[in-house]
Amino acid sequence: MIKTIDTGGICWAEPFRGSRAWLYGTDHTDGDLYEAEELYQDGHPITKNRLIFIRRADGLVREPLKAKDGQYFGVPLFEDGRIMILLADFPEEQLLLYAYDGDRDELQLITAFPRSIAEDCYNLMPSGSPLMLTRQAGNRFQILWPEKADFAIAPSESFCFREEERLYFSRWYEDPDYREEVIVRDLSGEILEKYPGTLEILPDGQKWRLV
Repeated sequence: MIKTIDTGGICWAEPFRGSRAWLYGTDHTDGDLYEAEELYQDGHPITKNRLIFIRRADGLVREPLKAKDGQYFGVPLFEDGRIMILLADFPEEQLLLYAYDGDRDELQLITAFPRSIAEDCYNLMPSGSPLMLTRQAGNRFQILWPEKADFAIAPSESFCFREEERLYFSRWYEDPDYREEVIVRDLSGEILEKYPGTLEILPDGQKWRLV
């Protein structure tokens, strides 16, 4: 039996890392957040996008926040039992961070940032844990809120998650065979540990290293 889920035209959904209960879906009317920002800066009108959440248990669809003209959603995050929503408001030059409790159907504005907090919206997203606003571009990683960090990383390195003062990255190589390793850094960017393997975060929040 196939269950039909009415999403209002959004035909793609992805599970959150760390949540068995919810999936999210969006329509990329003007690409991702960075591409929408570029279009706006070039003088093009922005077609606001939509962001929905689907409950696995029963297919319930919720859309707690609707963008207005000139606004655009980034990639959401499941953190500490709630969904974190990043919304860029290009005309107002603001970034808004919301927390949505799907069980209670409650939306809360966490904080608002001036758009100038980041050089641009490339790979700008909420990350955890704890909750942060981060940005990664090329060989540079930044924590923009609630604290500040800015350091160089390898071009083939990507941020995975944080545990207290330890930042976990994944780095890939082709020398000549493909392989990955885990890079653990402190908040200054100094490498604390380096070991082979691939990091995975399961829907229930477990963190695995596959070797």
